[in-house]
Amino acid sequence: MEITQQISWLFLLAIPIACIAWTVTHEEIFKEPRMYCVEKSQKGKKLLERKFFYLFTCEYCFSHYITAIFLVITKYKLLFDDWRGYLISLFALVFIANIYMSLFAFLRQSLKVEKIEAQLKDEELKEQINNK
Repeated sequence: MEITQQISWLFLLAIPIACIAWTVTHEEIFKEPRMYCVEKSQKGKKLLERKFFYLFTCEYCFSHYITAIFLVITKYKLLFDDWRGYLISLFALVFIANIYMSLFAFLRQSLKVEKIEAQLKDEELKEQINNK
């Protein structure tokens, strides 16, 4: 595979990885299992138990495992055709996926701020109208 094709695959494969990692670790649909994992990660009796359950609460940690699954499914390798290609692609995909998740989080936060500001302006406008 040519380097340009490898780079294209890198940026494309990172999209579903980021999507899955974000959804499991942040979205409402997985809230109950995530809360269970949070509790187990904080109150587990054994270190291994706490670390295992923590994996499902951290998008960065979880993205490593999702990436590994995608590498098994796609057999994607970056730069080298042997095990080194898998190793490099693992960390490159995690890096790009986490950039995507950071951008999404920033965008989402910005939209929330705009929505709150718009609501505040609406309330101020309603007060001004009611005072007249």
